[in-house]
This record gives sequence, structure tokens and C-alpha cells, in this order.
Amino acid sequence: MAKKNLSALKRHRQSEKRRLRNQAYRSRAKTLVKKVFQAGTVEEARAALIAAVKALDKLAAKGIEHKNTVSRKKSRLMRAFNKFIQELTQAAA
Repeated sequence: MAKKNLSALKRHRQSEKRRLRNQAYRSRAKTLVKKVFQAGTVEEARAALIAAVKALDKLAAKGIEHKNTVSRKKSRLMRAFNKFIQELTQAAA
């Protein structure tokens, strides 16, 4: 039986742990983004937006996603949010 490369096995265990942790952070951020558009009132939507942006910023700070990727996602989120708020206010009026 050949001797196994112990450092490769350890590296695999570490990368698997990181992958699962990063997956949880990404999933949380996606859920918070979806909640922005499920809000019924403007106040609820704003609160959800703040939580979503905070979660996205955390992804960049931890190096899970590149800062430019996060910036692009936040920009698209803000544009969609502004459109959503307009629709909510027009529907209420």
C-alpha cells in the first residue's frame, strides 16, 4: 500500500470546510435579497434592503466574492429596488 500524501488530505478537509461555510454566507445573502422584493410596505423593503447590502458587503470583506462582483450586485439591487418602490407607491396611490 502506497503512503498517502497527508498534507493533500488535510488541504482537502480544509477546503471542504471553507466551501460549506462560504456556501452558507452566499445562500444567506441571496435569501436577504429576495426578501427585499417580498416586502409589502416601503418601510419593510428599506429594512430588508439594508440587511441585504450588509450581507453582500460581508461577502466582499471575507473574500468569499470579489469586491467588484459585490459592487455590481449591489448596484443592480439598488436599481431594482428603486423600480420596486415606484411600483409600490403607484399601486398605493
